[in-house]
Amino acid sequence: MNKLFTNTYPIINLYKKRSLNSEVVTQMIYGDSFRIINKKNKWFRIKILEDNYKEFIKEKKFFKFIKPSHKVFNLCSVIYKHPSKRQKISKLSFGSKVKITQIKDRFGKIHNGWISLNDLKPIKYKERDIFKRINIFANTKYKWGGKTFKGIDCSALVQVFFNFNNKYLPRDTGDQIKYLKKNISIKRIKKNDILFWKGHVAVAKSKKNLIHAYGPRKKVIFGDTIKTIDLIKKTAKLDLLKIKRI
Repeated sequence: MNKLFTNTYPIINLYKKRSLNSEVVTQMIYGDSFRIINKKNKWFRIKILEDNYKEFIKEKKFFKFIKPSHKVFNLCSVIYKHPSKRQKISKLSFGSKVKITQIKDRFGKIHNGWISLNDLKPIKYKERDIFKRINIFANTKYKWGGKTFKGIDCSALVQVFFNFNNKYLPRDTGDQIKYLKKNISIKRIKKNDILFWKGHVAVAKSKKNLIHAYGPRKKVIFGDTIKTIDLIKKTAKLDLLKIKRI
């Protein structure tokens, strides 16, 4: 099964095993593309094109690859039944990719509804500051395996901004720390440097502050960098492993 498919559901969970009771290890958002590796008992094992992640999803109807034209720029964007803000169908998360086939009254038509053009940027759009909009996730619920406005984990908070800016980054912290090559000392830390612990990651907002999806606080929070390093060492017995610069 080498065909390329595109996810047209707002969120799809990927499971560690072929069971809805299994651990959710990551998610696909609208517009993510994937290949089906195999099928068994109404479950697909898939490989996500954006990060090469391989796990299981429940069998659904999917479309063949749809080349996107735009991507969601805000924390979330509503899909409407018509080109007006009257009948809501669902919401798409930041970074979701869509193909606009028609424009009417500042709305773009996608295959299952209409979306405000104010929430979109062209698919090739990039920001010079990769984490410029990371604050939009402030106070978003922490969710293991999540990568959307409904819930996100620490490594996804980093990865979604790489993806939005058309850059590759692995899904999990252990792979991210290996992929990013440039090491920085704590004395040289600056905005957008990435701090790694075993199983955890944060992004520097400045020399003194950071942002991260923090499990113990159950949400995305800001924190003093040195105090956060000390807190994680005290509560989780984890030392800061590396600081990476993009």
